[in-house]
Amino acid sequence: MTSVLWLRRDLRLSDHPALHRAAEEGLVVPLFVRDPALAHAGDARRARLEASLAAFDDSTGGALVVRTGDPVEVVAALAAEAGARTVHVTGEHTPYARRRDRAVAERLERDDVRLRAASSPYAVAPGSVRSGQGTPYRVFTPYARAWRDAGAPPPVPPPSGLRWRRSVTGEELDAALVSRGREHGQVGEEAAVRRWATFRDSALTDYADGRDRPDLDGTSRLSAALRHGEIHPRTLLADLGPDEGPGARAFATELAWREFYADVLWHTPESAWWDLTSGLARMEYADADDPAVAPYVEAWRTGRTGFPFVDAGMRQLLESGWMHNRLRMVTASFLVKDLHVRWQVGARHFLDHLDDGDLASNNHGWQWVAGTGTDASPYFRIFNPLTQGTRFDPSGDFVRRWVPELRHLPGKTAHEPWRHDDGYAHGYAERIVDHGEERRHALDRYEAVRAGAGPSASRTPDSAHRAPGGKKLR
Repeated sequence: MTSVLWLRRDLRLSDHPALHRAAEEGLVVPLFVRDPALAHAGDARRARLEASLAAFDDSTGGALVVRTGDPVEVVAALAAEAGARTVHVTGEHTPYARRRDRAVAERLERDDVRLRAASSPYAVAPGSVRSGQGTPYRVFTPYARAWRDAGAPPPVPPPSGLRWRRSVTGEELDAALVSRGREHGQVGEEAAVRRWATFRDSALTDYADGRDRPDLDGTSRLSAALRHGEIHPRTLLADLGPDEGPGARAFATELAWREFYADVLWHTPESAWWDLTSGLARMEYADADDPAVAPYVEAWRTGRTGFPFVDAGMRQLLESGWMHNRLRMVTASFLVKDLHVRWQVGARHFLDHLDDGDLASNNHGWQWVAGTGTDASPYFRIFNPLTQGTRFDPSGDFVRRWVPELRHLPGKTAHEPWRHDDGYAHGYAERIVDHGEERRHALDRYEAVRAGAGPSASRTPDSAHRAPGGKKLR
C-alpha cells in the first residue's frame, strides 16, 4: 500500500509524526507542491527553501517529488497516480494554510482519499492553550506560563523500516536557487542538528545576555531551520532538560514568543496585516509612496540612513537574508517612529528579504514595536540608534563588518562618524533626520491621539528636516 506525505514546513526525518503515520501504511511518496499562491515569497526565502528541499531529497536517496500548481489539484492528482488512499500532513495554522487544507481535504474526499494531519510545526499547537475562562491569551506572560504547563510531547526518532516509493516522478530542483540558499552555510536537517549542538554546548549558558549582542555569535541561528521544519522545537526543548539555567530559560522563552505569535494569528487571522489593537487607529502616518517620503524609506531599505547601527542591520538583511533580533527592533522603530511610516511597509520588506520569513513572528514583532499589537511595547518606547549601538555593539565590530565605509574608525567611534573629521571620508551617508526631533514629533502625535484631539498632523521628514550641513536628503 502507498500513502503520500505532503511536506510543507517539516523537511526532516526525525521527530516527524506525520511521516510515522505514513510509514505505517507501507510505501511513502514524499511530495512538495510549489504553490503559485505563495510565489510572492522573497528571493532569500525561496532560495533557502530550495536548498532545504535539496537536503531533504538527499536524505531520502532522491525520492522527493516536487510539482508546481494549485495544491487542490496537484495533491489529488498525485494521490490518484500513486494509488494512495491517504495523504499525511503536519498541521498548519496560518490563515491561508487553513483555507488551503480545507479545500484540499474536500477535493480528496471526492476520490475517497483522506487528508490526515498530525502534530504541528510548534511544540504546542496554536489554539490549544487557553485561559481559565476558555479565552485566548492576549498577553505573553500568562500565555508563557500556560504554554510551559501544557508541555510538549517527547520527540520521536525516524520510523524504522521506512520505505520510499521511487516510481513517481516530479520536477527538477532549481540548481541556481539551491546554490544561493547554501551561500551562508549548509542547510537541512543534519546541518540544523549540528548547529543546535554547537550552540547548546558553547553559547547557551550565556544566552540570556549574549542574545542581545549582534557583534557576538550568541544566538542559535536556527530561525530559518525552524521556519522550514529542518528541526522541531520539541527537539530543542527536550535537549534543554529539566534543570534549566538562565540561558536555557531565556531560550525557551524565545520559543514561547514564537508560539505565542502563532497562537495570536490563529485566533485573529486579520492581525496578519491589520492592527491587532485599535488604540492608535486614528494616528496618521507618512505615505511611503509619497515622492517627499520615498527617498527616506529607500535610504532605510538600503542601509543609507546615516545611523550606523540601523544601516548595519539593514545591510545584514540584504546581504545575508537574516537580521539579528536586536536590530529587527531597532530598525523597525526607526521606520515607524523616526520616519513615521506604517509598520506594514517594513513588515513586507522584511518578508521579501528574510530567509526565515514567518508571517506570525514577523508581523506581530513589527506590531510590538509599533505599539499596535498584543503585549506591545508602548508607543512611547522609541529606540535611540546611537545608544542601542554603543550598548549592544560596544566595540563597533558589527558596524564595521556591515558598513565598510566606517572601517577606518576604531572601537565604538564607528557609531558616531559625525564626530570625526574623516568620518565621511569613505562615502558614508550623512544622517537623514534628527533623531531627537523625530522622537519629539512621534511623541506629540501619540499624545494627540491619546487626548482624542482628532487625527494627528502628518508631517513627512522631508517637509521639516535637513541632513547635516543643511542639505536636503537626495
